[in-house]
Amino acid sequence: MAHIITDDCIACGTCISECPVEAISEGDIYSIDPETCIDCGTCAEACPSEAIKPA
Repeated sequence: MAHIITDDCIACGTCISECPVEAISEGDIYSIDPETCIDCGTCAEACPSEAIKPA
């Protein structure tokens, strides 16, 4: 099950560099491609605003 990025995202970019499979896309609020996400949780651990949650 992929992770999701909530409205708490501050678009800081920290999660992008942490994702080992490049599943995260930039935007006003970043998004995670559920087809690419391997559910490792690395992005959630790195997120300073705790905006990334299990789907």
